[in-house]
Amino acid sequence: MEFLTMPEFKDKVVVVTGAAQGIGLVTALSFLNNGAYVAAVDVDREAIEDAMQDFFKGYEDKIEFFECDLQDASQIERVCRKIGEKYKSIDVLVNNAGVGSTKWILDRTVEEWDYVINVNLRAPYLMVKYLLPFMKEGSCIVNIASTRALMSEPNTEPYSASKGGILALTHSLAVSLSHLKIRVNAISPGWIEVSEYKKRKYRKLPDLREIDHLQHPAGRGGKPEDVANAVLFLASEKSGFITGTNLVVDGGMTIKMIYEE
Repeated sequence: MEFLTMPEFKDKVVVVTGAAQGIGLVTALSFLNNGAYVAAVDVDREAIEDAMQDFFKGYEDKIEFFECDLQDASQIERVCRKIGEKYKSIDVLVNNAGVGSTKWILDRTVEEWDYVINVNLRAPYLMVKYLLPFMKEGSCIVNIASTRALMSEPNTEPYSASKGGILALTHSLAVSLSHLKIRVNAISPGWIEVSEYKKRKYRKLPDLREIDHLQHPAGRGGKPEDVANAVLFLASEKSGFITGTNLVVDGGMTIKMIYEE
């Protein structure tokens, strides 16, 4: 993996949700690689143990996992308090954790809708709410949305709605927190191949066809470090004049006009 080199993150404190797998795991690595401390939040104990053994070895003094079910508001409050008490000051919050639901609307229960909305949209709001007392001037928040906030596949209503909500939450928080000089931005990843960064029983090498790469205007599929590097940039001083925006990291797919022939 090739990460941006940003010495400014040395000894900074970064909170990453969903950090045991996928984009969250690689994002945590990108900050550790730049000398930061990472408070990693995840609900999957098996994934946490695998990640610590397989990806975070050598960083044990810089990363600590906090188990939390992000659909449970009381757990979020408790974990945020623990993180704040341990680190005293939070420099970056990356709201990455997310779940999906692909089901025909007549078959999807209200409980399934609520689960996706609670994890994907309510949890980021609550993470900000409960960590805000520990954030200071110059702190940054990066919310991971999705290109599904802008376009959809069939039967993904709760996921698309939650990610659209993340974009609105992002610009709303950017305005609300501006007097504290806290910037808030979003990233919308497209197709990012994370097969190599799952817990062991699901981990595999990517199996992408040439067409999978060539259909992207950028000429290749997405990698988790593409998103992680975008997070580093938006959390850095180099993006100090950027707030309330959504950075699309999708190899150009959402700008591509597609006609069926």
